[in-house]
Amino acid sequence: MLFSKLLLPTLKDAPQEAEVVSHKLMLRSGMIRKVASGIYTWLPLGLKVLKKVEDIVREEMDNSGAQEVFMPMVQPRELWEETKRWEKMGPELLRIKDRHDRDFCLGPTHEEIITDIIRDNVKSYRKLPLNIYQIQTKFRDEVRPRYGIMRGREFLMKDSYSFNIDEESLQETYLIMRETYKKVLERIGLKYKISAADSGAIGGDSSEEFHVLAENGEDTIAISDSSEFAINTELLLKDGEDISTLEGKPSPDGNGTIQIRKGIEVGHIFKLGKLYAESMKASVLNSDGNASTLFMGCYGIGVSRLVAAAIEQNHDEKGIIWPHSIAPFDINIISIGYDKNKDIAKASKDLYKELSEMNYSVLLDDRKDGYGVKMKDSELIGIPLNIVIGKKFTENNEVELIGRNGEISSNSIEDIKTILEFFKN
Repeated sequence: MLFSKLLLPTLKDAPQEAEVVSHKLMLRSGMIRKVASGIYTWLPLGLKVLKKVEDIVREEMDNSGAQEVFMPMVQPRELWEETKRWEKMGPELLRIKDRHDRDFCLGPTHEEIITDIIRDNVKSYRKLPLNIYQIQTKFRDEVRPRYGIMRGREFLMKDSYSFNIDEESLQETYLIMRETYKKVLERIGLKYKISAADSGAIGGDSSEEFHVLAENGEDTIAISDSSEFAINTELLLKDGEDISTLEGKPSPDGNGTIQIRKGIEVGHIFKLGKLYAESMKASVLNSDGNASTLFMGCYGIGVSRLVAAAIEQNHDEKGIIWPHSIAPFDINIISIGYDKNKDIAKASKDLYKELSEMNYSVLLDDRKDGYGVKMKDSELIGIPLNIVIGKKFTENNEVELIGRNGEISSNSIEDIKTILEFFKN
């Protein structure tokens, strides 16, 4: 991709409405633009990152044995009334009417639809366990959308739903999904905690949240300084108790003391038990030939929120520092004098072609701007590696390799290709 052709409207300063780092940098780097309160368009750079996160989530879900489907965002009132959530969800559920005056909603979640599909199409325990997932747009009419993508009204989410014959089988699926989410977060390169949580409007027997640790996190979690124990402080605090009173107390698991941290909830997994299956009369014939109500689990991970969380954990005063696994481009070729020097232009284009053939995602900065402007833009958008072709190339056939971490080295183009070939293999 040539920088001069890329739709990348960078900003020197973030709009005043942007409060947190991820919102500021996503606007400044030209990743997103606001359409309405809590609703954003993903521009090319942002979409490249979003798709990389989506690919990681999909790969790990497929590896877990889950099957992908695609369900409608628009859902009929009748299904939601079966679970009594049409009214229970309150104003977060955006209700609409079609031209025939029939009631629908924009789906914030899909328990009703998937349960309806399974009850109509799965009749025997021999088909179980099943774990069905989708990656799809959701809508929740938040009372106060804020923090950009982190707390928007429209967002991209991976939601999955498991169907099991008994509680033991549900527990097995639940643990598989727990490990799957850990793999997703580790592949992206995020520091996180798994905490016990309140099941909220989804309901069910128990649930856990996956929190990416970040200063701007909306949730407050209590963690042990000596074990993996973590819990949302909502579950620890007694009526009227202040969060500060928890700091330094003995950890409930008996290991170490409590520390208070901020976290961004990026995932939530639930053991629903028979909650939805009973209300929607979803059952299969068991091994004895009798009807057996299904046990269910549901598992959500915020695909778009993961992008914001990654920025909250990986940035400096210059801009974003993308983890390699989700960077929009692997390499940026900063060509100084591209429009004036034929040798520099040829070397830049040749290197771009060869690196692309090595399956690197490459951006070639062919703009007329000087080194300072080009480097600032590259640092802002967070490309892991820059190759500068300019004065040193014309003088002694050398180019500069500059990492986003600030490391600099001078090499010939052939040496750089050899180094990059080594890392690729």
